Amino acid sequence: MTTNGSRTTVLTNIGTLVTNDPTLGEGKLGVRHDAAIVFDDGVVAWVGDSADAPAADIGQDIGGRALLPGFVESHSHLVFGGERAEEFAARMAGEKYAAGGIRNTIEATRSATDEQLQANVRRLLDESLRSGSTTVECKTGYGQNTESELRSALIAGQFTDEVTLLAAHVPPPEYAGRADDYVAMACDEMIPACAPHAKWIDVFCERGAFNREQAHAVLSAGVAAGLIPRVHGNQLGEGPGVQLAVEMGAASVDHVTYVTAEDIDVLAQSSTVATLLPGADFSTRNKYPDARALLDAGVTVALGADCNPGTCYTTSLPFCIAIAVRDMHMTPAEAVWAATAGGARALQRTDVGTLSLGTRADAIALDAPSYLHLAYRPGVPLVREVWKNGALATSY
Repeated sequence: MTTNGSRTTVLTNIGTLVTNDPTLGEGKLGVRHDAAIVFDDGVVAWVGDSADAPAADIGQDIGGRALLPGFVESHSHLVFGGERAEEFAARMAGEKYAAGGIRNTIEATRSATDEQLQANVRRLLDESLRSGSTTVECKTGYGQNTESELRSALIAGQFTDEVTLLAAHVPPPEYAGRADDYVAMACDEMIPACAPHAKWIDVFCERGAFNREQAHAVLSAGVAAGLIPRVHGNQLGEGPGVQLAVEMGAASVDHVTYVTAEDIDVLAQSSTVATLLPGADFSTRNKYPDARALLDAGVTVALGADCNPGTCYTTSLPFCIAIAVRDMHMTPAEAVWAATAGGARALQRTDVGTLSLGTRADAIALDAPSYLHLAYRPGVPLVREVWKNGALATSY
């Protein structure tokens, strides 16, 4: 069938279809078996049994394999120069992570050319796509002065609509010991200059970075400039990040590794998503978040890959799903939902993370009969095809 002049695609013989729409299938994942789906003009136009699938301009037999919504990566740091492999090796030899290495990346990013930064973002987004991420948020945060942060925001905006101004990551070298002065500069100069080129405002509320009062000032300045708050919080120890995020009405608070019972209760009574980043805990030998406690309390949980050059140089959400199931006591269904619909919630998106009728036709087909294999076969590249906006974007 052809409608409105657009070409349609029908995928048939889907062994396990995850829709994340309980009205279309079983459970929270909306699972259907022996299913089919139609993409038309970039959106999902039909979902049903394979035997009832309508004709389309393009047809593909999935061969009994699994089809899922594309992963929604709601936390990444892709605009950077250099790398920090030696720092990683030092941590693995016993050195403790305390956020200081970020300053090394600030220096490398400032000295990189636009072309070098663009090439790095493009490389990492291609890598993300190959592992199934069809929507990717991208932060600034490795410039930490007005000129460099503006450049980072403009570069990120060439690749995604989900640009986050990480206005306060750590004080850069020229502001060593003067965090309050840095915050004043960020609020008075950086945020007004960069806000037209971003959607979100973010801050690292953590020891070695910014305290509660400083983080509150940065988020408030961002909100005043029209940006929506997000928070890095509670990664390295218990702290004010979670409760600050809820107080500010943040879309998400990310890391959430060290939390109190009060933090969990506050989160559960809010609309703020807890975005867990197990790759960062893996790469810093940190403890993992207690996802089970969060989920059992009713907190909305997302999973992110947190690609960055210092504490988590991975773009693989399948890797994070495997860790979440094995070490954070999430079920495979909970982890898959968190990496798709959960990520969409963290970005306040309703058009991605699900294969409901009318949503964006972003989907991944696995070289496996079920989504369970994402955790069951850790480290195996199971994503075989990726569709973005209804078009086949990559295939292996």
